[in-house]
Amino acid sequence: MKHTTVVTSWIAAALLATAPASVFAQGPGNASEAQAPAYPDILPLREQAKVRDAWLAQRLETVVPALMREQGVDMWVLIAREYAEDPVVATMLDARSMHARRRTILVFFDPGEGQPVERLTVSRYGLAGMFAPVWQPETEPDQWKRLAEVIAERNPQKIALNISSQTALADGLTHSQHEDFVAALPEEMRERIVPAGPLAIGWLESRTPAEMEIYPSIVRTAHAIIAEALSDTVITPGKTTAEDVQWWMREKVSALGLKVWFHPSLNIFRAGQTAELTGDAVIQPGDMLWTDFGITYLGLNTDTQHLAYVLKPGESEAPAGLRAGLAANNAVQDMLTAAYRVGLTGNDLLAATRARAISSGYQPSIYSHPIGFHGHGAGPAVGFWDNQDATPAGNYLIRASTAWSIELAVTNNVPEWGDQAVSFRTEEDMFFDGEQVSYIDGRQSDFHLIKGAADRPVVEEMVAPVEAPVE
Repeated sequence: MKHTTVVTSWIAAALLATAPASVFAQGPGNASEAQAPAYPDILPLREQAKVRDAWLAQRLETVVPALMREQGVDMWVLIAREYAEDPVVATMLDARSMHARRRTILVFFDPGEGQPVERLTVSRYGLAGMFAPVWQPETEPDQWKRLAEVIAERNPQKIALNISSQTALADGLTHSQHEDFVAALPEEMRERIVPAGPLAIGWLESRTPAEMEIYPSIVRTAHAIIAEALSDTVITPGKTTAEDVQWWMREKVSALGLKVWFHPSLNIFRAGQTAELTGDAVIQPGDMLWTDFGITYLGLNTDTQHLAYVLKPGESEAPAGLRAGLAANNAVQDMLTAAYRVGLTGNDLLAATRARAISSGYQPSIYSHPIGFHGHGAGPAVGFWDNQDATPAGNYLIRASTAWSIELAVTNNVPEWGDQAVSFRTEEDMFFDGEQVSYIDGRQSDFHLIKGAADRPVVEEMVAPVEAPVE
């Protein structure tokens, strides 16, 4: 555990050195998010490229050296082929390169004694000055031979490769590329190969201050789309289907010039119905709606689950039983975020939170995860919806400067629905600076309300029209 604290301090120190004070002084982030937030401006593509390249340059200068030194690795070699992208390489390419070309090889080398980490590319194409090219195919046609020369010239003691049985995000080196790489090395160098798991995970999970300055507007954009989708603008009770809302969300994201990283979900919870409804099911007054939605913008992802209620005639808010269910979910969120500590495993966090929630009378299901470059990001899993026990994916350690999706469900009985058991599921994006947590754009504490039927007289719902007798 002591080693974990020292290891994490390398990254924290590197990132804090360039951190605006506002990033790490947000305070405990349990504030409620805006009910109907305005859409932030989306940057033009040229401006997006400038932002992403600035982020990348800073990350290469700070995150990579800190990771290599904490792990005692003096060389990290990343190899990717066009259409077989290594997940890490994909995040290290400038905004104009976009993808690996033919075979892209990146090499980081730490010469030690406080000297800067070298960044090299053994590739035909340059990478916007982020990596120094060290291969001229006209002089040496064999790319593997040139890579072996570059390595021999530097004589590293450890050569880290992205090979992992634990996580796909650190397993980007394909079998054939691994074979060819090993074959190109002298025998004595082959014994120095080590898995780059901690480097790959650390690179992907670390969020920089510059990223966190903009991440709130990315999450705000997702929240704005959800708020509009779960409103009278989109939903007409008795007419709109669950699938209508899903595709409206897809179209909205496309119109903004963004992408989703999974197809949105929209499920209907209805009194007297034990199964959730979706697809062509028509949304009706009295329904509770649940959505799961995520966008990608500037290379970062969001992942949000929100709840809405369709008002019945005469109602101005959701029934007390539903509001109690959302409040119970918020309470378990608080228990989970309060337990975050650097050096705990995801399994530790899961067990501690479940024990506290259950002893407090809640029925929780916790399945939270890191977020950032990927929607289901690198780092420790905190449970799975179908497995509430410890898992190998939960053995990773929690680190500072990481972002998370706080995803969980609490089951409550709803008196107004005949004491029906209902699963209240939410998900909100959060940042952990190593000391405290902050929801990146607040969290849901009140239902989105669809008011389409609320103004109808109550009698319309209760009494069928009576026809006048025929004389």
